[in-house]
Amino acid sequence: MWHLHPLGQTLIVTSGTGWVQQWGESKQTIEAGDVVTIPPGVKHWHGATATTAMTHVAIQEELDGHTVEWMDAVSAEPCDAN
Repeated sequence: MWHLHPLGQTLIVTSGTGWVQQWGESKQTIEAGDVVTIPPGVKHWHGATATTAMTHVAIQEELDGHTVEWMDAVSAEPCDAN
């Protein structure tokens, strides 16, 4: 699911291969050992690839009782930044 975090998020990939994509940008491959920082309020998604598993630690903080805003399902279509 596309989502955002009011104070941003840090992903630490612990095993496998996955993808991360920020709205309006290309999907990026992430692998064990990678650390990804998503800025506050940036719509994004992350998960395993279509053929591999991935595990990660996700770190985010709470702002006014909220840590995440869930949005649309991820599709195979490219995202539009508008």
